[in-house]
Amino acid sequence: MGDGDVPGPEVYWMSDWDKWYRLAFQAALIQGDGVTALVGTGPAEDLGPMNAQWAGFLGERAAMRRAPGQWMPEQLAALGIAPDDVTHVLLTPLQLYTTSNVPLFGNAQICLTERGWTHFHRTRRHPHDDRWSCLPRDVLRYLTDEAWDRVRLLADEDEVVPGLRTWWAGSHHRASMVVEADTTAGVVTLTDAYFMRRNLDTDHPIGICENIYEALATHERVRRTADIPLTLYDPDQLQNHPDGIVAGTPGVS
Repeated sequence: MGDGDVPGPEVYWMSDWDKWYRLAFQAALIQGDGVTALVGTGPAEDLGPMNAQWAGFLGERAAMRRAPGQWMPEQLAALGIAPDDVTHVLLTPLQLYTTSNVPLFGNAQICLTERGWTHFHRTRRHPHDDRWSCLPRDVLRYLTDEAWDRVRLLADEDEVVPGLRTWWAGSHHRASMVVEADTTAGVVTLTDAYFMRRNLDTDHPIGICENIYEALATHERVRRTADIPLTLYDPDQLQNHPDGIVAGTPGVS
């Protein structure tokens, strides 16, 4: 969906002070019998407001760069998928790069953690989860009015459809979860709770972590359950799956 650079200590807790890392912001499409589920809706067509926030915090180098054709509706169109074909939207975390295009998906169940939704509405001041960096005002109005009947608040352990599950992770944000899909290659997990495979393999929490104990617990469970663990940011995944296909999904029905 686009790239951005962040300082090393954001990716690796209290480490890599002299380095910057590229984050390749990614979404996932999970398809099965009657199911077209999208993990993340991508940033808005106009990156300006989001980038202004990011540059104000980390400098211009952190601004998202997006190539032509990378806006989410364009990427779906290239696959022959219209927004109205999407049956489920899964949001993790609640940030502008995942939530900005939610109103485009008028037929989808909109799935997010109950913990994240509650935190958003009950928290007035927070050093990390600034209210309007989570949900644009127009998306908030959409979720609480026109789309409310399609909003699904997920329990800490939940099943979206058979073969597609979620569990609350925390660590990165209060709305962060792990998505699990049963596939022909085993269980594929996708999360924002860690950024790079190195976080998972070395048990090194991300630096922009709200709770290290949640991070370590998430790492342990993902290592124990996932055959293919994926994140929303690791650029190496794009090299490992150059056609964008990770596995088939016969378990989703």
